[in-house]
Amino acid sequence: MTRTARRTRRPMQVAALGATVLLALSACSSSDDSSSAKSDSSASASDKLSGTVTVFAAASLKESFTTLGEQFEKEHPGTKVTFSFGGSDSLAASITGGAPADVFASASPKTMKIVTDAGDATGTPATFVRNQLEIATLPGNPDKIASLKDLTKSGLKVVLCDKEVPCGAAAQKALDAGKLKLTPVSYEQDVKSALTKVELKEADAAVVYKTDVHAAGDKVEGVDFPESANAINEYPIVQLKDAQNTEAAKAFIALVQSAAGQQVLTEAGFLKP
Repeated sequence: MTRTARRTRRPMQVAALGATVLLALSACSSSDDSSSAKSDSSASASDKLSGTVTVFAAASLKESFTTLGEQFEKEHPGTKVTFSFGGSDSLAASITGGAPADVFASASPKTMKIVTDAGDATGTPATFVRNQLEIATLPGNPDKIASLKDLTKSGLKVVLCDKEVPCGAAAQKALDAGKLKLTPVSYEQDVKSALTKVELKEADAAVVYKTDVHAAGDKVEGVDFPESANAINEYPIVQLKDAQNTEAAKAFIALVQSAAGQQVLTEAGFLKP
Protein backbone atom coordinates (compact mmCIF):
# COMPACT_ATOMS: atom_id res chain seq x y z
CA MET A 1 0.00 0.00 0.00
CA THR A 2 1.32 3.44 -0.91
CA ARG A 3 2.02 6.15 1.62
CA THR A 4 -0.67 8.32 0.00
CA ALA A 5 -3.34 5.59 0.47
CA ARG A 6 -2.46 5.20 4.15
CA ARG A 7 -2.82 8.97 4.68
CA THR A 8 -6.28 8.91 3.03
CA ARG A 9 -7.58 5.96 5.06
CA ARG A 10 -6.63 7.44 8.48
CA PRO A 11 -8.90 10.53 8.30
CA MET A 12 -11.75 8.26 7.13
CA GLN A 13 -11.28 6.00 10.19
CA VAL A 14 -11.28 9.00 12.54
CA ALA A 15 -14.47 10.31 10.92
CA ALA A 16 -16.16 6.92 11.29
CA LEU A 17 -15.15 6.73 14.95
CA GLY A 18 -16.52 10.20 15.56
CA ALA A 19 -19.83 9.27 13.99
CA THR A 20 -20.06 6.20 16.20
CA VAL A 21 -19.45 8.27 19.34
CA LEU A 22 -22.08 10.80 18.27
CA LEU A 23 -24.63 8.03 17.71
CA ALA A 24 -23.87 6.57 21.14
CA LEU A 25 -24.23 9.97 22.79
CA SER A 26 -27.44 10.56 20.94
CA ALA A 27 -28.80 7.20 22.10
CA CYS A 28 -27.86 7.97 25.72
CA SER A 29 -29.49 11.38 25.45
CA SER A 30 -32.61 9.80 23.99
CA SER A 31 -32.65 7.22 26.78
CA ASP A 32 -32.21 9.94 29.43
CA ASP A 33 -35.01 11.97 27.87
CA SER A 34 -37.24 8.89 27.90
CA SER A 35 -36.42 8.17 31.55
CA SER A 36 -37.04 11.81 32.41
CA ALA A 37 -40.37 11.71 30.61
CA LYS A 38 -41.34 8.55 32.47
CA SER A 39 -40.32 10.17 35.76
CA ASP A 40 -42.35 13.27 34.96
CA SER A 41 -45.27 11.08 33.97
CA SER A 42 -45.06 9.14 37.26
CA ALA A 43 -44.85 12.36 39.23
CA SER A 44 -47.90 13.79 37.49
CA ALA A 45 -49.74 10.50 38.05
CA SER A 46 -49.02 10.63 41.77
CA ASP A 47 -50.17 14.25 41.93
CA LYS A 48 -53.33 13.80 39.91
CA LEU A 49 -55.68 13.44 42.90
CA SER A 50 -57.95 16.42 43.37
CA GLY A 51 -61.44 17.34 44.48
CA THR A 52 -63.51 16.12 47.39
CA VAL A 53 -63.77 12.57 48.70
CA THR A 54 -66.84 11.93 50.87
CA VAL A 55 -66.53 9.30 53.58
CA PHE A 56 -69.44 7.84 55.57
CA ALA A 57 -67.99 6.32 58.76
CA ALA A 58 -69.11 4.83 62.06
CA ALA A 59 -69.25 7.36 64.90
CA SER A 60 -66.49 5.54 66.79
CA LEU A 61 -64.07 6.38 63.98
CA LYS A 62 -64.52 10.13 64.32
CA GLU A 63 -61.24 11.06 66.01
CA SER A 64 -58.94 8.70 64.11
CA PHE A 65 -60.54 9.30 60.69
CA THR A 66 -60.43 13.06 61.20
CA THR A 67 -56.68 12.73 61.78
CA LEU A 68 -56.32 10.55 58.68
CA GLY A 69 -58.37 13.01 56.64
CA GLU A 70 -56.00 15.83 57.55
CA GLN A 71 -53.03 13.63 56.68
CA PHE A 72 -54.59 12.72 53.34
CA GLU A 73 -55.10 16.38 52.41
CA LYS A 74 -51.47 17.16 53.24
CA GLU A 75 -50.23 14.27 51.11
CA HIS A 76 -52.51 15.24 48.22
CA PRO A 77 -52.73 19.04 47.88
CA GLY A 78 -55.92 20.03 46.10
CA THR A 79 -58.03 17.35 47.78
CA LYS A 80 -60.57 17.67 50.57
CA VAL A 81 -62.00 14.89 52.75
CA THR A 82 -65.51 15.39 54.11
CA PHE A 83 -67.00 13.04 56.68
CA SER A 84 -70.43 11.99 57.79
CA PHE A 85 -70.19 10.18 61.13
CA GLY A 86 -73.08 8.33 62.76
CA GLY A 87 -74.63 5.00 63.56
CA SER A 88 -73.59 2.46 60.94
CA ASP A 89 -77.17 1.36 60.34
CA SER A 90 -78.31 4.94 59.67
CA LEU A 91 -75.39 5.54 57.33
CA ALA A 92 -76.10 2.30 55.46
CA ALA A 93 -79.75 3.32 55.05
CA SER A 94 -78.66 6.71 53.70
CA ILE A 95 -76.34 5.08 51.16
CA THR A 96 -78.96 2.64 49.90
CA GLY A 97 -81.38 5.57 49.78
CA GLY A 98 -79.14 7.39 47.34
CA ALA A 99 -77.03 9.68 49.54
CA PRO A 100 -73.85 10.64 47.64
CA ALA A 101 -70.68 9.17 49.13
CA ASP A 102 -67.39 7.67 47.95
CA VAL A 103 -66.38 5.45 50.87
CA PHE A 104 -68.24 3.59 53.62
CA ALA A 105 -66.53 2.42 56.83
CA SER A 106 -68.88 0.43 59.04
CA ALA A 107 -68.59 -0.79 62.63
CA SER A 108 -69.84 -4.27 61.74
CA PRO A 109 -70.10 -6.69 58.80
CA LYS A 110 -73.88 -6.84 59.39
CA THR A 111 -74.41 -3.16 58.59
CA MET A 112 -71.94 -3.35 55.70
CA LYS A 113 -74.03 -6.20 54.28
CA ILE A 114 -76.98 -3.81 53.95
CA VAL A 115 -74.94 -1.84 51.42
CA THR A 116 -73.40 -4.78 49.58
CA ASP A 117 -76.74 -6.61 49.31
CA ALA A 118 -78.23 -3.50 47.72
CA GLY A 119 -75.44 -3.53 45.13
CA ASP A 120 -74.10 -0.17 46.27
CA ALA A 121 -70.49 -1.26 46.85
CA THR A 122 -67.59 -1.79 44.47
CA GLY A 123 -65.45 -4.82 45.23
CA THR A 124 -65.27 -6.77 48.48
CA PRO A 125 -65.27 -4.92 51.82
CA ALA A 126 -62.03 -5.33 53.77
CA THR A 127 -61.75 -5.47 57.56
CA PHE A 128 -59.26 -2.79 58.63
CA VAL A 129 -59.63 -2.78 62.45
CA ARG A 130 -61.56 -4.39 65.32
CA ASN A 131 -63.03 -2.80 68.44
CA GLN A 132 -63.88 -4.04 71.92
CA LEU A 133 -66.46 -2.83 74.43
CA GLU A 134 -65.78 -1.13 77.74
CA ILE A 135 -67.95 0.39 80.46
CA ALA A 136 -67.72 4.17 80.72
CA THR A 137 -68.44 5.49 84.22
CA LEU A 138 -68.40 8.92 85.81
CA PRO A 139 -64.89 10.17 86.67
CA GLY A 140 -63.61 8.41 89.75
CA ASN A 141 -66.19 5.66 89.32
CA PRO A 142 -68.31 6.82 92.30
CA ASP A 143 -70.74 3.89 91.93
CA LYS A 144 -67.86 1.39 92.25
CA ILE A 145 -68.79 -0.41 89.03
CA ALA A 146 -66.41 -3.34 88.58
CA SER A 147 -68.28 -5.68 86.25
CA LEU A 148 -71.01 -5.92 83.65
CA LYS A 149 -73.26 -7.45 86.33
CA ASP A 150 -72.89 -4.30 88.43
CA LEU A 151 -74.80 -2.40 85.74
CA THR A 152 -77.93 -4.33 86.69
CA LYS A 153 -78.00 -2.77 90.18
CA SER A 154 -81.26 -1.07 91.07
CA GLY A 155 -81.23 2.70 90.79
CA LEU A 156 -78.22 2.83 88.47
CA LYS A 157 -78.82 4.87 85.32
CA VAL A 158 -77.25 2.99 82.43
CA VAL A 159 -77.29 3.91 78.74
CA LEU A 160 -76.86 1.53 75.81
CA CYS A 161 -76.65 2.01 72.07
CA ASP A 162 -79.74 1.01 70.11
CA LYS A 163 -79.78 -2.73 69.37
CA GLU A 164 -79.69 -2.01 65.62
CA VAL A 165 -76.42 -0.12 66.01
CA PRO A 166 -73.21 -2.25 66.08
CA CYS A 167 -72.23 -1.11 69.60
CA GLY A 168 -75.74 -1.94 70.84
CA ALA A 169 -75.74 -5.34 69.17
CA ALA A 170 -72.31 -6.06 70.69
CA ALA A 171 -73.51 -4.97 74.16
CA GLN A 172 -76.49 -7.30 73.91
CA LYS A 173 -74.19 -10.12 72.85
CA ALA A 174 -72.00 -9.48 75.90
CA LEU A 175 -75.05 -9.42 78.20
CA ASP A 176 -76.24 -12.70 76.71
CA ALA A 177 -72.80 -14.21 77.26
CA GLY A 178 -73.01 -13.23 80.93
CA LYS A 179 -76.68 -14.34 81.14
CA LEU A 180 -77.59 -10.85 82.31
CA LYS A 181 -80.67 -8.72 81.76
CA LEU A 182 -80.37 -4.96 81.71
CA THR A 183 -83.01 -2.30 81.16
CA PRO A 184 -81.28 0.97 80.26
CA VAL A 185 -82.72 4.42 80.88
CA SER A 186 -82.29 5.07 77.16
CA TYR A 187 -81.12 3.58 73.90
CA GLU A 188 -78.94 5.92 71.83
CA GLN A 189 -78.59 6.09 68.05
CA ASP A 190 -74.78 5.92 68.08
CA VAL A 191 -71.94 5.30 70.48
CA LYS A 192 -70.98 8.98 70.83
CA SER A 193 -74.49 9.84 71.96
CA ALA A 194 -74.33 7.09 74.60
CA LEU A 195 -70.98 8.35 75.86
CA THR A 196 -72.19 11.96 75.96
CA LYS A 197 -74.92 10.98 78.42
CA VAL A 198 -72.21 9.97 80.89
CA GLU A 199 -70.02 12.99 80.13
CA LEU A 200 -72.99 15.27 80.91
CA LYS A 201 -73.75 13.23 84.05
CA GLU A 202 -77.19 12.36 82.71
CA ALA A 203 -76.27 8.69 83.16
CA ASP A 204 -74.08 6.80 85.61
CA ALA A 205 -72.61 4.47 83.03
CA ALA A 206 -72.73 3.41 79.39
CA VAL A 207 -71.49 0.42 77.43
CA VAL A 208 -69.35 1.85 74.63
CA TYR A 209 -66.11 1.06 72.80
CA LYS A 210 -62.65 1.25 74.31
CA THR A 211 -61.76 3.79 71.63
CA ASP A 212 -64.52 6.12 72.82
CA VAL A 213 -63.39 5.91 76.44
CA HIS A 214 -59.86 6.63 75.22
CA ALA A 215 -61.03 9.65 73.20
CA ALA A 216 -63.02 11.08 76.13
CA GLY A 217 -59.91 11.38 78.29
CA ASP A 218 -60.63 12.35 81.91
CA LYS A 219 -64.32 13.05 81.22
CA VAL A 220 -65.09 9.39 81.98
CA GLU A 221 -63.43 6.35 83.51
CA GLY A 222 -63.21 2.98 81.77
CA VAL A 223 -63.98 -0.41 83.27
CA ASP A 224 -63.02 -3.61 81.44
CA PHE A 225 -65.23 -6.68 81.64
CA PRO A 226 -64.45 -10.21 80.42
CA GLU A 227 -67.72 -10.67 78.49
CA SER A 228 -66.49 -8.07 76.00
CA ALA A 229 -64.18 -10.70 74.53
CA ASN A 230 -67.29 -12.42 73.16
CA ALA A 231 -68.46 -9.28 71.37
CA ILE A 232 -65.56 -7.83 69.40
CA ASN A 233 -66.68 -5.96 66.29
CA GLU A 234 -64.89 -6.07 62.96
CA TYR A 235 -64.84 -2.85 60.93
CA PRO A 236 -65.04 -3.23 57.12
CA ILE A 237 -64.39 -0.49 54.56
CA VAL A 238 -65.35 -0.30 50.88
CA GLN A 239 -65.53 2.03 47.91
CA LEU A 240 -69.10 2.79 46.88
CA LYS A 241 -70.47 2.05 43.43
CA ASP A 242 -71.65 5.60 42.73
CA ALA A 243 -68.46 7.24 44.00
CA GLN A 244 -67.89 10.59 42.32
CA ASN A 245 -64.15 10.61 43.04
CA THR A 246 -63.04 7.02 42.54
CA GLU A 247 -59.27 7.62 42.51
CA ALA A 248 -59.37 9.65 45.73
CA ALA A 249 -61.66 7.02 47.29
CA LYS A 250 -59.14 4.27 46.50
CA ALA A 251 -56.30 6.39 47.85
CA PHE A 252 -58.12 7.12 51.12
CA ILE A 253 -58.87 3.43 51.66
CA ALA A 254 -55.20 2.67 50.93
CA LEU A 255 -54.17 5.20 53.59
CA VAL A 256 -56.50 3.60 56.16
CA GLN A 257 -54.96 0.19 55.44
CA SER A 258 -51.36 1.42 55.32
CA ALA A 259 -48.86 1.14 58.16
CA ALA A 260 -49.25 4.86 58.88
CA GLY A 261 -53.03 4.57 58.95
CA GLN A 262 -52.94 1.51 61.18
CA GLN A 263 -50.67 3.32 63.61
CA VAL A 264 -53.19 6.15 63.99
CA LEU A 265 -55.98 3.63 64.57
CA THR A 266 -54.10 1.45 67.08
CA GLU A 267 -53.04 4.55 69.03
CA ALA A 268 -56.74 5.40 69.27
CA GLY A 269 -57.36 2.02 70.90
CA PHE A 270 -58.51 -0.07 67.94
CA LEU A 271 -57.38 -3.67 67.62
CA LYS A 272 -55.59 -4.86 64.51
CA PRO A 273 -57.73 -6.74 61.97
